[in-house]
Amino acid sequence: MSRNAPEPRPIQSDRRPPTERNNVRGEATRQVIIAAAERLFAERGISAVPLRDIGIAAGQRNHAAVQYHFGDRDELVKAIMESRGAESEAHRAQVVTSLMMGNRTPTISDVVDAFVRPLAIHIKPNNHYLAFLSLLITGQGGYEGLDNRDIHAGASVLTLGTLLGRLVTELPPAVLDERWSLARTSAVHALARYQSAQQKREHLPAKIEVLIDDLVAFLSAGLIAPLASTDPRAR
Repeated sequence: MSRNAPEPRPIQSDRRPPTERNNVRGEATRQVIIAAAERLFAERGISAVPLRDIGIAAGQRNHAAVQYHFGDRDELVKAIMESRGAESEAHRAQVVTSLMMGNRTPTISDVVDAFVRPLAIHIKPNNHYLAFLSLLITGQGGYEGLDNRDIHAGASVLTLGTLLGRLVTELPPAVLDERWSLARTSAVHALARYQSAQQKREHLPAKIEVLIDDLVAFLSAGLIAPLASTDPRAR
């Protein structure tokens, strides 16, 4: 061979270690399973779907694929919450930062809006999170019940609750806490209903943007409604 002949170029290949390649494939499989589980849970109910059906819907030949990647149903539910919740949290964190750093005092409507709109981003095709979440919090008796599953609200939601407590001082803290939980639960159910009506081409009384505005106004008013005269907490 001539001294001036160029050295042959090495064949390009995936140089990542086998463990890294396996991790990438494993995470891709997890995401496919999460998407299938979210859809089936939303359609049939969280406790009514066999894990094997989720694996089949996710295109997994191994019938134990769901157990292999998540262990059990509760861990799969938590994975859905973490995946979708992170999307809402990213939006909500920006809004909360703007509220806290702004030049004006936030209002109750600002607080409610900051909770509702980051949830409304899930009203889009092939996203079943709102219907899934609606079923989940109903089964757990509201947002508080999610703590029993070791599923906690994002930091921005906790900040909103603290801010609300500073804005509403005429109500006993226990009453405000209950109403804030009810407002968040109601927001999920309402948004899930709007999305379901859209998908089924049922009549909505207004455009979705208008309905979300009205939902924020409705929930904001409910948070500061007078206590019933028979409520012992009023004393």
